[in-house]
Amino acid sequence: MSTGPLVLIEPQAHLGGGHHQRTLTALATARPGAVVITPQGIADGPGPLLPSGARVATRPVGPAAKTLLAAARAAERLSTVGKRAFRSRRWPLPLRRLPHQITLVARCLTEAGCLRTARRLASQPAAVVILSASEALHGLAALLGGTPHLRFVHELVTTEDSPVRLLGRLARRSEKRVIALYPTTAVRDRLSPFFPHLPGRVRVFAVDDGQPLTAAERDGARAAFTISSSAAAVCLIGGWWPYKDIATIDAALARLTEPLHVLVCGTPLDDAVLERWHRLPRVRVHTVPGPVGEDVLRLVYAAADAAVVARCPGTGKESGLVMDAARLRVPLIVSDHDPDLTEGLAGQRWARVVPAGDPCALAAALDALADGPPERPGLKAPTAVDMPSATEQAAYLIDTYTELIKEHR
Repeated sequence: MSTGPLVLIEPQAHLGGGHHQRTLTALATARPGAVVITPQGIADGPGPLLPSGARVATRPVGPAAKTLLAAARAAERLSTVGKRAFRSRRWPLPLRRLPHQITLVARCLTEAGCLRTARRLASQPAAVVILSASEALHGLAALLGGTPHLRFVHELVTTEDSPVRLLGRLARRSEKRVIALYPTTAVRDRLSPFFPHLPGRVRVFAVDDGQPLTAAERDGARAAFTISSSAAAVCLIGGWWPYKDIATIDAALARLTEPLHVLVCGTPLDDAVLERWHRLPRVRVHTVPGPVGEDVLRLVYAAADAAVVARCPGTGKESGLVMDAARLRVPLIVSDHDPDLTEGLAGQRWARVVPAGDPCALAAALDALADGPPERPGLKAPTAVDMPSATEQAAYLIDTYTELIKEHR
């Protein structure tokens, strides 16, 4: 095993919110002296990384990396122009998809530039990992970047059309220098048919940072939101994206027979829906627009008796909200949208699973909070959702990378 630094590449570190930055910080802390590459900077600044002694690179190092990242920026600008030009549905579908194909190329070039920077900063790394990788052009990123690596692929947003697929085929041999890490079985099953030659494994992305909420945080959060200790409260975290089942939550709140505080935190939100909730007689809404930092996120979770996670049936990507509930020790009310997740939570007294798309069942679960707060998750809660500690995850990444290097020497 190499004694070199763990190289962590996070192209999305500049985006606020989410669990990408938290996982980045936790892994760097677990492996002191890590090299962290964030091509567009870090949303909250490098402060949380400083105690770990990590070397943070926000600019390309070396002529190859500079050229690749300059090309990536040019491609992204072209994609932005194309999205505006072809957003109307009167254009043929291939033209409407073209800007998104260019985005895939831009993301590949960004990854390649980061990999070239990694070559300059760590000649013998313990592992090289792209924490939020593109769902396409895996081999081309390895070929242009000149570096074997692991890549977490979180979801399939855009598939490769013919021109991009051709680029992928030209670099297919380089896919052997990559191991894709899929956070859930469902994500693997969606992606593997498109990339049958790409080595892949299922591995949870989020990590337990060992910092659950304290009783003092919970008391302080209740006071901050002026919620009495005897009142029932839930939190609804994250932007209202299409896979979030806000319609079922909306219908459930209208059916409540008991008073309930609802803490809403995230972006984007639907102002019309929030206005409707404000008018409901048994609901008091507290809105915290996002994106927010970790301190505010902890405050919102701490004020809640339970976190509500409702998704559309068939959504199989990893839920950072479920992982948050487990690591922070917050009870959970969750839809059965993902069979694997439902199986993992079966028998957990801190998790109430309700049928996806069933507002009556969700309303009943919310009304039940009036009888008293549910049992809080214990020390083994992360195990129920297969979430490793940051130290365990770092060790896994290093071991897996070592296997990859040995196979292709």
